Amino acid sequence: MSDGEEKHHHHIFHRHKEDEEPKDPEQELKHHKVLGHISKATVVAAGAYALHEKHQAKKDPENAHRHKTAEEIAATVAVGATGFALHEHHKKKEAKERLKEESSHH
Repeated sequence: MSDGEEKHHHHIFHRHKEDEEPKDPEQELKHHKVLGHISKATVVAAGAYALHEKHQAKKDPENAHRHKTAEEIAATVAVGATGFALHEHHKKKEAKERLKEESSHH
């Protein structure tokens, strides 16, 4: 990569430039809070879908393999979203600490 090229990190919901100035701690806190809520909703939805597919596999033995595959994919999505929710929780805590530090310096 040449010196003039910008390095980008792609995340699920947004793009982040490494050389970007740090956000206002209040905005950052809000941002991580929103992403935390989205990821928690994803966990619930994927978990519910996994349970639905597990039920369908029992109810529809002719297509049980397809339902089992869908169940496993949904469970994997739920696990990934849980990890992302934990990541955002930690980022939110860091932003909250920065906000607290900033407000105590004024």
